Formats: sequence, structure tokens, C-alpha cells
Amino acid sequence: MKGPVFITGNSRSGTTMMMRIMDKHSLLHSINEPHFFGTHWSPSDEGIGLSRAETERLLFKLLTVQRAGFFESVSEHSPKFKDEVTELVDRLHGADPPSRVAVYETFLYHEASVNGKVVPCEKTPQNIFYIQEILDHFPEARIVNMVRDPRGTMLSQKNKWKRRALGADFMTAKEVRRLKANYHPITMSRLWKSAIDTARRWKGTPAVMNVRFESLLSDAEATLREVCSHIGIPFEADMMDIPHAGSSLKADEHTKRGIRKPTERTWQEKGLLPAELHWCQKICGAGMKEHGYEPVETHAGTFSIIASAMTFPFKVILALMLNLSRVRNLVDTIKRRLKG
Repeated sequence: MKGPVFITGNSRSGTTMMMRIMDKHSLLHSINEPHFFGTHWSPSDEGIGLSRAETERLLFKLLTVQRAGFFESVSEHSPKFKDEVTELVDRLHGADPPSRVAVYETFLYHEASVNGKVVPCEKTPQNIFYIQEILDHFPEARIVNMVRDPRGTMLSQKNKWKRRALGADFMTAKEVRRLKANYHPITMSRLWKSAIDTARRWKGTPAVMNVRFESLLSDAEATLREVCSHIGIPFEADMMDIPHAGSSLKADEHTKRGIRKPTERTWQEKGLLPAELHWCQKICGAGMKEHGYEPVETHAGTFSIIASAMTFPFKVILALMLNLSRVRNLVDTIKRRLKG
């Protein structure tokens, strides 16, 4: 294979687990959520070249997120990556100024190379909404799209803010507040539906493969052999040797390794209220049926359903306010994520 690999899917659908698995492969190096499309690129950037200063700023941002984490502050005056960035800028600025995508591509393959790997494997869940752009710019790319029971993703989203106490000590207090504001059962259900609807448009496309999170947990080797075949790389047993980390319900256990065994209906037993289940199954019903997720009786009261609906617009406004800094083009982002 020659093109990069992109891991996409609704947030909390097993994308991080798949990234860790791919990173164990001898050929692949994982790039963790640079959020290039949407945060550093929008359709209005097409055909526009960057100045040396703009190229430098973008490279500093991408390198900082990859090596120091998403919540690390970025300074172009930091000596940490200065020589490295200068070398990359010199390489990029020839006769014509580079586009944002050209800078991004250089970053991807540079990171793979400095880590002794050949192929970059970029994980940003929201890239499910940018498949067309990915394939336009990377026609040889392979996309692994993760699909999970929406009730499982909803429970994980509801508890994601707790990750700070479960092992994600890099998570800031500001991020905890943002995650709490982001959660609402209607919002989460709409986003899952949009991701499923978007993936459906690419069904049958050779570059795109859907992987059920539940299948990965229940039969990891068989699932990963199919994934490797899709990507065009040999299966390696060491890929499954990953730490138990990333759960919103359990503390990280880095001494325990391997694929965690599935837990049946955790979403029903550990925290989803009847009204939350109601909205999830009402909004996601068609997608659930398509992917084999059976509905359950919710027994939600009329008052609780109406109450959750009434809080929805206020939570949307608050979430938008707290996420503005992450979005390059707000209108384009909203259209993509809620168009399903």
C-alpha cells in the first residue's frame, strides 16, 4: 500500500482502540487526532498557498498536538521543534507556496518516518464527515470507519468527562467543562445518526470499510485480519497487545494487555436513563436496525421526555460557545455533522 490510513467514526466508537492496535503494526505509525479537517482546513482554503510564516505556524500546531497532546499550548517561538520545523518549511517552499493539505501530508509522513514506520495512520473520529475531501487529496488512502451501538457511545459520552480521574491526567479542567456541556441525549443521537448516514453513502466504496466495535471485542483476530486485508498489510499478532485504557467507565490498567472482552448492555445497567434511551432509539432507530442493534423497552415517562427536550436548545448554545475555538468554519462544520 502507498496511501495513509484514516480511522474515523462517531466519537467513543472504539477509534482510539483501533488506533492503538494499528500503531503496534510494524509498518504503521499512529497520528492521534490532529483535527486537520475542520480545525485547520475548510473548503475556502482550497487553492490557496501558505506563506512561510503560515506554514511554520501550522506545522508547530500539528507537531505539538501529536507529541505533547491536544491540550498543550502552542508557541512558534518554542525551541522544541524549531530546527525540525525550519527543515520542513524549507522542503515545502519551492517554486510555489504549499497548500494546507500539502503541509498536512508532509507532517503525516514525516511523523511516520521519524518513528521508523512507513505509513501514517491518522485517527480523528470526525473525519467521517470529510471522506470526500480525504479521497480527493489522498486517492490511495484507506479508511477504517468504526461503528458502535449508539447506546454504548452515549453512555461513554455521558461519562467522558470522568476520564480525567480514570487515567487521562492530561485532561484540563476546561476540557472537563466542555465535555459536560457537549453531552445531551438528543445531540449525541443526532451525531451518531449523521455519522451512520454519512458512512452509508460510501458503502461499497473500496477505500472505505465499516468495522463494528462489538465484532472487534468478540473476535479480535478475525476482525483485524479483515482490516489488514482492506488496508493491504499483513496481519501481525502483536497488534492485539495493547493496554487496557481509554474507557469512560473503568480506570486505565496499563499492566493488563490485550483486547478487553465485551460487556453486555453496560449502557442499560450503568447509567442511561429511560428518557436517554428513548431519544437514542427514536433518532437512531434506522441505523440501529441496519447494523443489528436491537431496541429495548425504555419505559420513559412523558414528563422526563419533555424535560430533556426543553433543555436541548440551551445545551446546544452552550456547547457551541465552548467549541468555537476548535472550528475553522462553523457553518460548514454544523452542516456536515447534522446533515444526515
